[in-house]
Amino acid sequence: MRIIKRLLKILVVLVIVLVAVSYLLPRQVTVARSITIDAPAPDVFAKVNGLKAGAEWSPWLSRDPEVQLTYTGPDMGVGSKLVWTSDHPQVGNGAQEIVESVENQKVVTALDFGAQGTAMAAFNLVEADGATTITWDLETDMGMNPIGRYMGLMMDRWVGGDYEKGLANLKALVEAG
Repeated sequence: MRIIKRLLKILVVLVIVLVAVSYLLPRQVTVARSITIDAPAPDVFAKVNGLKAGAEWSPWLSRDPEVQLTYTGPDMGVGSKLVWTSDHPQVGNGAQEIVESVENQKVVTALDFGAQGTAMAAFNLVEADGATTITWDLETDMGMNPIGRYMGLMMDRWVGGDYEKGLANLKALVEAG
């Protein structure tokens, strides 16, 4: 009986320490990846300024051929919106809307993953010598949830690889003409 009480005390102390440490972890999480595409900024911008065009190089949509996509608003620019529904755990359900668009320079989207939270993503383009460096980033607030804070430590590993794959797809698509 003493052993069980001792184990329970250790377990309670461990949980308290883990929760306390979680509040020392970053609340804001940023993931960013870049690639240089051998094409002028307008060519790259055309593929990121519309969510229908984004489906051509998305690293996620190819994982589920049964994904349901619903587009609303304009085809390009602010107000362009995509809602997706999928039973695939790596695709899930969500919505993305372009909330800012600066021609040949930047596109910002608001992401809503339902119960999994919200985030902002951006594509920043810089053209030099006929090539365009594009940086794709994601920013999210993990809130006060201790589990979310620990998950924030994994975001770069979880999302970074997909961003690299998506940017490689985008590069191949744009450079192929």
